Amino acid sequence: MPHSAITERQSLRDLDLASQLLDAHRPRRKLMRRVWARSAVALFLHQCPQEGLSVLMIRRADREGDPWSGHMAFPGGRKDKADRNTLATALRETEEEVGLQAEGVARLLGRLSDVAAHGRLRHGPMVVTPYVFGLPERFPLQANHEVAETVWIPLAFLADRANRERMRWAPNGVPLELPCYLFGGRRIWGLSLMMLDELLEVLS
Repeated sequence: MPHSAITERQSLRDLDLASQLLDAHRPRRKLMRRVWARSAVALFLHQCPQEGLSVLMIRRADREGDPWSGHMAFPGGRKDKADRNTLATALRETEEEVGLQAEGVARLLGRLSDVAAHGRLRHGPMVVTPYVFGLPERFPLQANHEVAETVWIPLAFLADRANRERMRWAPNGVPLELPCYLFGGRRIWGLSLMMLDELLEVLS
């Protein structure tokens, strides 16, 4: 078996190896971060003997006026003035949305590249910074009113391109075909999928 295939399989199962690869990763930073609004999300990885590494995702509650209403996403949100940086934003939003006090129990493994979010946002475009953490166990979660459910997605499922599908999306009436995954009826696409694709690339 090629060395790259062995490394990929192990990196999807071993949190320490994933940590090494993320530490060596050099994420891209958007120049617009200096002028656009800032946001941050948290990707929590947990290693389990049966399925290897899984990532925590949330399904956002259906709310009028929310551009990501009902979407699969990661805990996170807009940076407040009181947040010392976007890492603090990711930790605060995680506690607010799913009741996880990550500071002190989660290990920061690294970060991914900034993602530009725009389009239907009421307050204009923003830069989203994703942070990746390792969790020693799956702590009990308590979703708030912004979150419909929490779910752990095995990275091996996302790494298998046979599970990748296409979806049609028509913003402003213009149809587009976009990649997606369906996991238990939950559609993963858009910005969240971009972040997951980069994570899988780092771990390949």
